[in-house]
Amino acid sequence: MSRLHRLVVCERGYSLVELLQVTLILAVVLGALTTVFVRAMNSEVEMNQRFLAQQEARVAVDKMRREIHCASAITGNAQSITVTLPGQCPTAVAKALTTVVYDVQPVSAGRWQLRRAGVRLADYVTVQNVFTYNAPVTGKRGNLHVELPINVRANQSGQTWRLVADIVLRNTTRL
Repeated sequence: MSRLHRLVVCERGYSLVELLQVTLILAVVLGALTTVFVRAMNSEVEMNQRFLAQQEARVAVDKMRREIHCASAITGNAQSITVTLPGQCPTAVAKALTTVVYDVQPVSAGRWQLRRAGVRLADYVTVQNVFTYNAPVTGKRGNLHVELPINVRANQSGQTWRLVADIVLRNTTRL
């Protein structure tokens, strides 16, 4: 017998049980890795969604601040306010007395949108009562308190982010 023939004859393959064990171990490892990657991707998507909702709320309050600083009066309640803008305000229409409505409208259970004249400014607001107006008093101008709690998952209250702003109406008169 040649040396090559002896090596081929004494070689053994793997049994079916050994192949099944290796396949099972590989499946467990790949399943665990897949779970880790899926959770990481879901966390990234949720984090991006939270960031965008928070950024949208910041921009909305900044726009409100610029417009309300110029306002001369506010009427309304905790869900909807009407802002009166004198003609010299940059957002006044045709340089005449203009009114703009800011309101909070429901989207689904536990979720509202902040809107200006029907256009969405911020989403994922978790309460409907966001406005508190303090009329001018002796020595103080009128101001608007805005509190926007933002949460993309309304069922997880621990992840609520709050944006609070006090906006002074510079065109109101002191009493």
